[in-house]
Amino acid sequence: MSEHGDKIYGLMKELFPICRSLTGDGLRYTLARIAEEIPLVEYEVPSGTQVFDWTIPDEWNPRSAWIETPSGKRICDFSENNLHLLNYSMPFEGEVGLEELKKHIYTRPDLPDAIPYVTSYYQRRWGFCMRHSDFEALQPGKYRVMIDVELRPGSLTYADLVLPGDTEEEILLSTYICHPSMANNELSGPALTTYLAKYLMAKKNRHYTYRFVFAPENIGV
Repeated sequence: MSEHGDKIYGLMKELFPICRSLTGDGLRYTLARIAEEIPLVEYEVPSGTQVFDWTIPDEWNPRSAWIETPSGKRICDFSENNLHLLNYSMPFEGEVGLEELKKHIYTRPDLPDAIPYVTSYYQRRWGFCMRHSDFEALQPGKYRVMIDVELRPGSLTYADLVLPGDTEEEILLSTYICHPSMANNELSGPALTTYLAKYLMAKKNRHYTYRFVFAPENIGV
């Protein structure tokens, strides 16, 4: 792997464990880390702001989440893999039976060993994601559920970097920063874009103006 390839991969490794979403501290930490490489300018858009055909949702910050089986084993632990928690899950604490619990668990039967990525930006519900093979092994009984998250009005954060050129004609490069631990679907874009920006910053003569945007993906209502 080249020197630049090593650095891109290293940045991806740093950012991979962070739980990101449309809003929240994980997203801000990601931008702060990228800003150590390139001089980003950050913007905050308050919750409830109308943006074309969608609305900025409340800010979501998860702290911990897990399920405890009737035998006392902890499963779907957010601290082990942040994909286990339904992204934008509402908080919940309580004891439920297996049939009720199943209503709040999301799997991919066609990929039985994969933890799916499921979101609920605009629907208030609590839930978990797990491997379908583990889902099928759940036994009857009472399950203790803990979801400790903060979901309240806040803001959505995004950032950009503009590199002026000899002309005002602008080339726009945009990359998403909202997905959690999924390398191909998310981190390859921000990491590569960061180092492309560094490369262009070092060029003495730029014909075009370049705008780099690091933002959550657009979603419809």
